[in-house]
Amino acid sequence: MLNFTHHIPTIVYFGKGQVSALESELKKRAKKILIVTGQGSVKKHCIFDDVIREIKKANVPYVELSGIKPNPRLKSVYHGIEICKKESIDFILAVGGGSVIDASKAIAAGVKYNGDVWDFFAEGVKPTDALPVGTVLTLAATGSEMNGNTVITKEDTKRKLAFGSPVIRPVFSILDPEYTYSVNKYHTAAGVVDIMVHVFEQYFSHTPASDVQDRIAEALLKVCIKYGPIVYKKPHDYDARANILWAGSLALNDLIGEGKQEDWASHAIEHELSAIYDISHGAGLAIVSPSWMKHVLSKNTVNKFVEYGINIWNIEKNRTEIDIANEAIDRTKKFFKSLSMPTTLKEVNISDEHFEKMAKNAMEDWGKIGSFKKLTEKDIVQILNASL
Repeated sequence: MLNFTHHIPTIVYFGKGQVSALESELKKRAKKILIVTGQGSVKKHCIFDDVIREIKKANVPYVELSGIKPNPRLKSVYHGIEICKKESIDFILAVGGGSVIDASKAIAAGVKYNGDVWDFFAEGVKPTDALPVGTVLTLAATGSEMNGNTVITKEDTKRKLAFGSPVIRPVFSILDPEYTYSVNKYHTAAGVVDIMVHVFEQYFSHTPASDVQDRIAEALLKVCIKYGPIVYKKPHDYDARANILWAGSLALNDLIGEGKQEDWASHAIEHELSAIYDISHGAGLAIVSPSWMKHVLSKNTVNKFVEYGINIWNIEKNRTEIDIANEAIDRTKKFFKSLSMPTTLKEVNISDEHFEKMAKNAMEDWGKIGSFKKLTEKDIVQILNASL
């Protein structure tokens, strides 16, 4: 296990009716709020009404920025920064899923920066300050409600880039499983895949003696495998929604990645897919991650796939290592299919037209890709071709 410093300062209010915590939190933190929302779902399903009720109790004025799209655009971030400066906003409240939260974080950092907020994404500039961000989560997927990461797409160049900083980690997050009831089957399933692949990126590692992190990671994967089909078929099952919601937060709040060398190759490749084709991130991961697994499987990595196959999929130990590994990968892909997620690029009408460009962009954006197995541009093209 590697050295690490662990600090997760986000206050989590989890469960039914926890939106009531907004009143006290905003009273002590905010003088004027920017509320950031998506494309209308939170208003359609009355979540916005609950939020406004608590804001009015806190007697804090607010301005709204709505219309944040999935794979949030830089244009919306610029607009939010402009509003914050014009309206003297001192707190941002994100009400929605990961895209809304990511946009809010980027806005929060951009307000406190004299240059172009895109510098954080493209130039490696690190923010030193940001407006505080709180969240009311409505989708289990990205873990953005409890981490310091944000991913934004620049429309004109079709580049989807990320940056991370502790200054943009939410100060509090409200996680009410009932607020996820209205999520449709497709995005519920995509969220489950996203959670699982977040775990994979930290689990598949050569770091020795990281048993604590790995056993927690396996528990999160088992939760997704148990409850994913339930939330897909029974969207109002509270216990299933609660377990998936909390798994999403724990999968990417640093808990299972601390002290480990992480990979993130599947995400690097998928970001190029969704940047160009604007597909759901979780759907893209359902396509890419099994192909990545097959590609990196070798005598140097097979032991981890065997551990995964035995501990997660209960594959018999008396089979050969390579058989166990391949069966584990096949079962992963089969599970994604059981949630009606696409597992080939053809299913989402993507050809090999931009593979070379995507591979080149991914290498430029990330510098190096993969630690479980270091990937080249050629490797990325091969993984994409295997995903057709």
